[in-house]
Amino acid sequence: MHKVLYLLGELNDTDVEWLIASGVVQRVPVGAAIIEEGQPTKALYIVLAGELAASVRALGGKEIGRLVCGAVAGEMSFIDGRPPSATVRAREDAQILAIPRDLLAVKLRQDTGFAARFYRALAIFLSNRLRGNIEMLSGTKLPQLDEDLFEVDEVDSDVMDTLFLAGQRFDRMLKRLTGG
Repeated sequence: MHKVLYLLGELNDTDVEWLIASGVVQRVPVGAAIIEEGQPTKALYIVLAGELAASVRALGGKEIGRLVCGAVAGEMSFIDGRPPSATVRAREDAQILAIPRDLLAVKLRQDTGFAARFYRALAIFLSNRLRGNIEMLSGTKLPQLDEDLFEVDEVDSDVMDTLFLAGQRFDRMLKRLTGG
């Protein structure tokens, strides 16, 4: 499942409009990095088109995952304030929505409802990522950074409704921001 669906499923329509209005659509040429391992991040990123790859220096620059349309990047550093633990670079020309870190921090301080919804969404998808990492370490299937593998019958019907709404919101976002 695309990580942005967690975010857009928890936020309301007004929150999503704020993200669209506050974010900056950027083109990322092949090879360019949006996040550099060890360097402070400037934004929270949502991938709108193209493909990016995350790699880690400690692993010899080994690619640890790919991010495609709907992936969210920079969330860990946003939450804990520490430098990123990976570099995220475009594998092909890409388009992203960059939500400036400073602007997002102000919104979170000023709008407690938005903050509660935003942090809940991040907690849910970081928890889901941790579960995926545990599955990987235990030898079961490895999920991509931008998706989780699940069986439809394992998902609660309320969660399915939220995902459907989030998918509609993301489709609207893509149409408005990319003309797609």
